[in-house]
Amino acid sequence: MARKATVRRRTTETDVAVELELDGQGSYRIKTGLPFFDHMLAQLAKHGLFNLTLRAKGDLEVDPHHTMEDVGLALGEAFSQALGNRARIRRYGQATVPMDDALGSVAVDLSGRPYLAYRADGLVGKIGEFDAVLLKEFFRAFATALKANLHIGIPYGENTHHMAEAVFKAAGRALDAAISLDPRVTGIPSTKGKL
Repeated sequence: MARKATVRRRTTETDVAVELELDGQGSYRIKTGLPFFDHMLAQLAKHGLFNLTLRAKGDLEVDPHHTMEDVGLALGEAFSQALGNRARIRRYGQATVPMDDALGSVAVDLSGRPYLAYRADGLVGKIGEFDAVLLKEFFRAFATALKANLHIGIPYGENTHHMAEAVFKAAGRALDAAISLDPRVTGIPSTKGKL
C-alpha cells in the first residue's frame, strides 16, 4: 500500500500545498518564495528519499515567519497522514551528518507526542537574506503536526549555511530510518498499542 498524502493548508496569511510520498526516490519540486528554505527542504527530501512537491504563498512582505511555520505544519501533517496508524514502522531514527566545518545531529521518535529539543545556538543571524532563527519555528511546527519527538543539535560549526544544511540532511536521514518498515514488527511498535 502506497504511503502518500496530500495536504492543503490555507489561512489569511498563507496557502501551502504538499504532496508527499514516503517510499520515493528523493525527487522534489519546491517553491516557497524563500530560496534558501527551498534549498533546505530539497535536502530533506533528497536525503530522506521522499518524493515531495511543495508550493507555498505567504505574506512575505510582512515576515517569513508565517510561511515557515505553516510549511512546517502542513509538511508534518502530510508525514502523519502518510504514516497512517504507524503500524510496522521502526519508529526511531537518528543521523549525524558533517558538512565541511559543521556537524548536524537529529534524532526522532514518531511517538505520537510532539516535542522539540533544539540545541543549535550557533545557527543565528542571516544566511544571505534568510533569518536563521526561523528554522527553529519550522522544526517546532513540523514536530507538532507530525506528533513526534524531534531532537536537533549542532555541536559545532562556523558557517551558518553549512550548519543548516547538515541539520536538514540529518533530518531527512533520521526520518527515513524512523518511517521505514521493519518486517519483524507486527502492529504498533509500542507497549501502549498506539502511537
